[in-house]
Amino acid sequence: MRILVTGGAGYIGSHTVLKLLEKNIDVVVVDNLSKGHMEAVLTENFEKIDILKIDELEKVFKKYKFDGVIHFVAHCYVGESVKNPKLYFEENLNGLLNVLNCMLKYNVKNIIFSSTCAVYGEPKFIPITEKHPRDPINPYGETKYFGERILKRYEGAYGINFISLRYFNAAGADFKGRIGESHNPETHLIPLVIKSILDNDFTLTVFGNDYKTEDGSCIRDYIHVLDLGEAHVLALLYLLDGGKSQYINLGSGKGFSVFEIIKTLEKISGKKSKYKIGERRLGDPPILVANNDLAKELLNWNPVYSDIEDILKSAYKWHLSPKF
Repeated sequence: MRILVTGGAGYIGSHTVLKLLEKNIDVVVVDNLSKGHMEAVLTENFEKIDILKIDELEKVFKKYKFDGVIHFVAHCYVGESVKNPKLYFEENLNGLLNVLNCMLKYNVKNIIFSSTCAVYGEPKFIPITEKHPRDPINPYGETKYFGERILKRYEGAYGINFISLRYFNAAGADFKGRIGESHNPETHLIPLVIKSILDNDFTLTVFGNDYKTEDGSCIRDYIHVLDLGEAHVLALLYLLDGGKSQYINLGSGKGFSVFEIIKTLEKISGKKSKYKIGERRLGDPPILVANNDLAKELLNWNPVYSDIEDILKSAYKWHLSPKF
């Protein structure tokens, strides 16, 4: 079995590649390394290409025969998407279309799509199930929503099977320290809290402490990136075994506040975080927590690394000696 992973040099992509290789699945990674890291590429089969250039992508499909695709490549910063929606709509959607059109030409029938809980928008109930209305409030979420619509149309017209995995908050790192989370710019809470502990010159901004939660800060569902990787493998095997197209949440089913994350990392590190209180960010819901029953039922998936202390210990270990 050979699988194409687009964006396999990125954070979630590289951890998914790790899980695929552990199951002796042959993996080809394509990435332009604009956001990913060559040090995070764990397979010898690597093609440095831009998937927006369909002639380059076609050469990869012609060179290898694929049984399926896991598609990660996308711009994924909410704030940037609001400031530059043109970039997000053009590149996220055209990238997906190029992948799908190459799949059509070379008769590849199965794709796992990297989606997001941002497709839901402001939550109308908690925990969020897959039946929650999809009403994204930013261009990033809209590109994933439109991507899901495109996949549904390609399934109906051309028989391409898909699973759209709607992540909540990916976190943590490989426990052996081989790969981890490294973004530029960094916008995720856990790496920023760690930076506020390790870097004397950095102060974390907590965006709002007056939400209707127990301690006033936002509550989010954190899922270990290795559990996410495992879910991608299980979703792929589910499709290859004849499973039907699905939209599936990936989260731990538990929520932790910003201040709980800070306090737990202070406990793990034995050091104090430096932070200040800032204004709320527009569109930040007080609570986002997943219902993950469907993933457990259909994929037989069970998050095993997503105890919050395990997540934070693995992240802290990585940031003490990052490899890239």
